[in-house]
Amino acid sequence: MLRLLAIAFLMLVTSVAQAQPVRFPSVAVANVPAGPEISGWLYRPGGAGPFPAVVLAHTCGGVSEQTEMWAKRLVSWGYVVVAPDSFGPRGEKNVCSKGNAVSGNMRVADVAGALDFLNAQPFVQRGNIGLIGHSHGGWTTVRAVQKSYGLAQRGLKAAVAYYPLCSAGFDTHVDVPLLILIGDKDDWTPADNCRKLQAAGFDRPEFVEATYYPNARHSFDYNVPDRTAFGHKMGYDTAAAPDAEARTKAFFARYLASRP
Repeated sequence: MLRLLAIAFLMLVTSVAQAQPVRFPSVAVANVPAGPEISGWLYRPGGAGPFPAVVLAHTCGGVSEQTEMWAKRLVSWGYVVVAPDSFGPRGEKNVCSKGNAVSGNMRVADVAGALDFLNAQPFVQRGNIGLIGHSHGGWTTVRAVQKSYGLAQRGLKAAVAYYPLCSAGFDTHVDVPLLILIGDKDDWTPADNCRKLQAAGFDRPEFVEATYYPNARHSFDYNVPDRTAFGHKMGYDTAAAPDAEARTKAFFARYLASRP
């Protein structure tokens, strides 16, 4: 009996651990032109589905161990995940010291392409897709939910932005439920910018939730030793990380649990 349970466990781990390389077009939306063909990684739960899905937008460092950590976590919650590589096809490895080389705006076209790709898969619930991004990917996420890009009409139903770059001048037209999670001690993407965005007022304030963690720094969810990168302090926060994970899981469950 124990042997059978062990085999079943190994089969489950294998089913969620494998990433399949994929390619799809970047798609022009509003004033954002299409980028190059995008490469990425597809992760699937075991079974035929169809499942709800999530687009996972990487940090300024590109696709990394943090991307894989979150992809596997989302798969364990029952989501198909596609993690586009927005940098490699554009000839960049990372943009941490030159964030606008591939801006959050530019990456919205990649998110649109990822949505179209997921909607075409038989194992995905068409029109039942979320978006999550961290840091530069969080900036991408906040940009992607703006009404002018029309991603809600492409099936985007909810978005979570971890320590994003917020702009009161550009980001008030949120058209998709959005959860912002950021630390008050973040010296790279300051939380005050998100507070200013909230103070500016949203067209649909009921769509936006924000949680500010008093002692958390940038990258507070990534369990690696405290460090300084590109002149900014980063580190795991034992209080913020599990709380943000729980909020993320509940947020996606609220908006993606039911078939459209």
